[in-house]
Amino acid sequence: MANIARFTPFDDAFDDLFRGFLVRPVSYEGQAGAAQFRVDVTENDNAYNLRAEIPGVRKDDIQITIDGDTVAVAAEVRNEKDVKNGERVLRTERYYGKVYRAFTLGQAVDETAAAAKYADGVLELTLPKKAAVQAKRITIQ
Repeated sequence: MANIARFTPFDDAFDDLFRGFLVRPVSYEGQAGAAQFRVDVTENDNAYNLRAEIPGVRKDDIQITIDGDTVAVAAEVRNEKDVKNGERVLRTERYYGKVYRAFTLGQAVDETAAAAKYADGVLELTLPKKAAVQAKRITIQ
């Protein structure tokens, strides 16, 4: 025999209304959230390739850190004041500040052979993999 459940439309309406309300903060227009940049990470047999879109940043303002199998990219977008005499800012939506992303890769990276290129707002990293260390077997005497 089938189970019969009572239908109460208000329970579903309240669940839908408050779903996620306490889980994530409410965002108001004008409130700046944490800015992120978009990244594609690919892998082949020899290296990891990372492409990051970081528009509006000078290459001198980008820092790349490699620590074993962790790669971190940080950048700072500087606020250039373009306001001329007699002008006033009505609305500004561009982000100014620091952005940061870090990734843990499946294998350690050879930081001495890593290469970076930045052109047209796209950062391209080539991160060669370190040779895997062979386990050493020790004989007991």
